[in-house]
Amino acid sequence: MKILVINGVNMNMLGIREPDKYGVMTLKDLEKDLYSFSFELGIDIETFQSNYEGEIVEKIHSALNNFDGIVINPGAYTHTSVAIRDALSAVNIPTVEIHMTNVYSREEFRHKSLIAPVCIGQISGFGPNSYKLGLKALTDFLDN
Repeated sequence: MKILVINGVNMNMLGIREPDKYGVMTLKDLEKDLYSFSFELGIDIETFQSNYEGEIVEKIHSALNNFDGIVINPGAYTHTSVAIRDALSAVNIPTVEIHMTNVYSREEFRHKSLIAPVCIGQISGFGPNSYKLGLKALTDFLDN
């Protein structure tokens, strides 16, 4: 089983950006942790990060026939990107949307996700563990 993990806008700033909300773990640290966790799950993962909406769309398109599932943290694109939503819908690969913070306890504009309706589920609020929960939920879904 092969899963694509996509990190969107500003996720390259982990460890620097608002450490009170996101912690001090860098994106590289997070990816290393996820690769270790993927071995525990017995799956292969590939990680990708971009601040550019079009690059994320292209990566989603390239997942067709190459990945069994997608875990995506679109960052702020969650609330604005019809393009990412349409790309996920087009490839029709089981996807879990994740967020490190609880988006529903933050500003009102963060309460609406354009991405969630085309996903099998959404996980938020568990910091880096949101990724692990997303990977586990997705692999369980794909196994069934």
